[in-house]
Amino acid sequence: MSQNLRTQLDQRPMSMFQWSVVGVCMVLNMIDGFDVLVMAFTASSVSAHWKLSGSELGFLLSAGLFGMAGGSLLLAPWADRLGRRPLILGCLLISGLGMLASAWSQTPAQLAALRVLTGVGVGGILACSNVIASEYASLRWRSLAVTLQSTGYALGASIGGSIAVWLLAQHGWRSVFLFGGICTLTVFVIAWLALPESLDFLLAKRPRRALERLNALTGRMGLPLLRSLPDQTASPGAARASGPLQLLSPGLRRPTLLVWLSFFSVMFGFYFVMSWTPKLLAASGLTAEQGVTSGVLLSLGGILGATLLGLLAARFAIHRALAVFMLITALLLCFLVGSSGALWVSYALAFFIGIFVNACVAGLYAIAPVVYGSDVRATGVGWGIGIGRIGAIVSPLVAGRLLDAAWSPGQLYVGYGLAFVFAAAIVSLHRIASPSASRSTAGAAAALSTHKA
Repeated sequence: MSQNLRTQLDQRPMSMFQWSVVGVCMVLNMIDGFDVLVMAFTASSVSAHWKLSGSELGFLLSAGLFGMAGGSLLLAPWADRLGRRPLILGCLLISGLGMLASAWSQTPAQLAALRVLTGVGVGGILACSNVIASEYASLRWRSLAVTLQSTGYALGASIGGSIAVWLLAQHGWRSVFLFGGICTLTVFVIAWLALPESLDFLLAKRPRRALERLNALTGRMGLPLLRSLPDQTASPGAARASGPLQLLSPGLRRPTLLVWLSFFSVMFGFYFVMSWTPKLLAASGLTAEQGVTSGVLLSLGGILGATLLGLLAARFAIHRALAVFMLITALLLCFLVGSSGALWVSYALAFFIGIFVNACVAGLYAIAPVVYGSDVRATGVGWGIGIGRIGAIVSPLVAGRLLDAAWSPGQLYVGYGLAFVFAAAIVSLHRIASPSASRSTAGAAAALSTHKA
């Protein structure tokens, strides 16, 4: 029966309720986009306020990423025990209160500690929002649903960043953190009212009133009600271990290592592109304002890129389409700095790089939930994102060292482009069928089951 319910959900068209869940997950992802940029936008003002050295400011910039990595690695496994919804709600409170408290921090050490706390909450939110979007989507539109919700990052970065610039000019850096805290707690109310628990979790873990809650959800999606809870089936390869150790059990070791390597290499390249492009383009001939404009175009391109990859994944195997996007990203990076003599070319390249580089991250968010069973899915996605955040932390440090070693901006972009080439090779090793092939297989299996009955 569990398989029948999952099959029905996979084969039916998406209902408005299912798309609304994806929309809520997109709003959750906007918190990540704003939170990553809030410290970048306020860095100059915070540094001037406390007269920080470069290393002290760098520590503040990295603190949030450390927290996000910790949240993904440590909190995500609890979503497979307690549920996706309660963990998201708890993490929203953590990040919202951390952001509000940051507005009243009195020392750099206090702000750094609060940035870590806020990052922990955001890391837990991200791991679960991707999982819920995947679990409520049909088979054909699953990759689109996950990539669409990941566009929340670019929306949060673009819209929230623009508001942050205005707040910074009018009311100072503390107002930016205050705004972020209010927005996060507002999203907590939205999630409390509109975010359901996942069907897969209710089927796998059977919390209190599981049947009643399942029927309430299936009724909203137009699916037949269940008379009783279906028989439970364990995920292959995960039964003999517990917690994150399940990810390295024999049946999951190969996909887990592929997910970790691809997340690390893509995040390593992505955070270099997003963090250093404005500065490096300015150093290569553009003005500081033109460099910042290029950075904005990177975020705007991401909104289109994630959607484009999701639409392609409705017809083709997601890992193959993603590998192509990664190779195109590597190619475009080789030409970015050399284009600084023609402003419109630099802007166009920045926009197109934004399309493809953001789609690379969105594609990994779509792949990770597919390779894990429901009983370990949040753990798998959380650890993939956490390993990726480690790449994000390392990336700016490596770039700084290479600049100190007299690497030119052009050499840096070519070098970081190789990270995407490596990721393309890793991603291509996944074994994920295209949606059309999977639907044909599921249809044949259903027909065979009916014939035997």
